[in-house]
Amino acid sequence: MTIRVLAADDQRVVREGLAMLLSLLPDVEVVGTAADGEEAVALAAATQPDVVLMDLRMPRLDGAAATRQLRDRCPGARIIVLTTYADDKSVIDALRAGARGYLTKDAGAEEIHRALRDVTSGRAVIDPAVQGHLVDAIAAPAPSPASPVPGDPPDLAARLGLTPREGEVLTLIAEGLSNAEIARHLVVSEATVKSHVNHLLAKIGARSRAQAVSTAFQHGLATRGEAGPPSA
Repeated sequence: MTIRVLAADDQRVVREGLAMLLSLLPDVEVVGTAADGEEAVALAAATQPDVVLMDLRMPRLDGAAATRQLRDRCPGARIIVLTTYADDKSVIDALRAGARGYLTKDAGAEEIHRALRDVTSGRAVIDPAVQGHLVDAIAAPAPSPASPVPGDPPDLAARLGLTPREGEVLTLIAEGLSNAEIARHLVVSEATVKSHVNHLLAKIGARSRAQAVSTAFQHGLATRGEAGPPSA
C-alpha cells in the first residue's frame, strides 16, 4: 500500500528536505507541502492524504490548531507531529488536538518511515525522547484552583506585538543563548535569527539584548530559573 503524505513546516529548507527524504521511501507518495497551518488544512482537504507530518510552531495557524481542524475536515488523515519541541505542554497539546504520533526532528528516515506505517495501521507513535515528558506530565499533580495559570507563550508574545517565532527568539535570548546557539536550536540560519532579533527589538522598543531580557521577564516569556547572561 502506498502511503500518501503531506508535509507542513514553515522552514523552507526543512520542508523541502523532508519532501525529498519521503520521496525516496519505496511506499510513500508526497502529495504536497505546506508552509503554515492554514495551507496544511487547505491542501489536506484537497488531496486527502493518509498522513500529515505537522510542525508545531508555524505562522497564521499553528500545528495543534491545524490538527484540530483536520479532525473535522479530513477525519481519515493521521497526524504525526514532527517538531524540535519535546516539552510537556507541546506533547500534551498535540495529542489532545488529535495527533496520533509525535516525533522530534532528530528522527531519521527509518524512524519516520516506521511511524508512517504504524499510524496508518492504527497504532500511536511517541518518540522515546518525549515519552518521559508525557509520563511526567500525566503523573504531575493538578494545579490548585487558586494557583495562577501561566499564559501560553504565543499569546504572551502577541501581547507584545510579536509573532510566535519572535517570542521564541526572545525567550531564548533571555536564557542567555547567542544568535548562533539560537540558530542551532531552531534549525534556521544565523542570518534569520539576526533578522528576528532586529525585528523584535524594534517592536518592544528595546535598544539592547539586556533590555529585551528585562521585557521577557516582565511579560512572562522567561523566568528567573531559566535565565542566563544575555549573549551578544
